[in-house]
Amino acid sequence: MVQGKTKLAQKQKTSNRHVRKDPKKGARVIPPKKSLAIQTAKIKKNLSAKINNSIEQQVVSAASSGKLTILKPNPQTTPSNASDKNKK
Repeated sequence: MVQGKTKLAQKQKTSNRHVRKDPKKGARVIPPKKSLAIQTAKIKKNLSAKINNSIEQQVVSAASSGKLTILKPNPQTTPSNASDKNKK
């Protein structure tokens, strides 16, 4: 007879390291160690923010310049109604 636990019956050890199932959200940027690279990264970030803001302002101004209305199709000029008139 076998004395003690068999290998199959033993519980497997769990690792101490926590494994993350899904990646973290957000951009992955490794911060540069050189001062010049830090300055260029900061300038690039500021410029992209300014460009995005100006684009948003242009879109808002273009949308608000005229009266915005929802146009409904005219039932007399739709092609499906034209074919219905020919059938009658």
